[in-house]
Amino acid sequence: MVIMGWLNIGSLVLGMVAWILPLLYLGREQENAKRWMTYSFLSFICCSTAILFQLMVQKFLVEIEDFSALMDITSSAVLASSVLLIVTILLNVFAWVKYTKTI
Repeated sequence: MVIMGWLNIGSLVLGMVAWILPLLYLGREQENAKRWMTYSFLSFICCSTAILFQLMVQKFLVEIEDFSALMDITSSAVLASSVLLIVTILLNVFAWVKYTKTI
């Protein structure tokens, strides 16, 4: 059960990093153009890893046959993963728009 807690914490931290990286780019003046690609790439890596951690939590619950917990968290995990992905995409699109206006 300890592993499930760490996966949830890791998912939360990586999700926040996925949102912070494009915000860092958006908050700076006259940023180097190459940095946009780095921030965006790392943001999407953090987002996909956070979603992977949630899938690993669900796999763990299936392995220990805790189906009641699985039924309790599945809809919330899908909602949270969807929000994470949509907001990450939007923030990176805004960063891309800023990048295209500066070049």
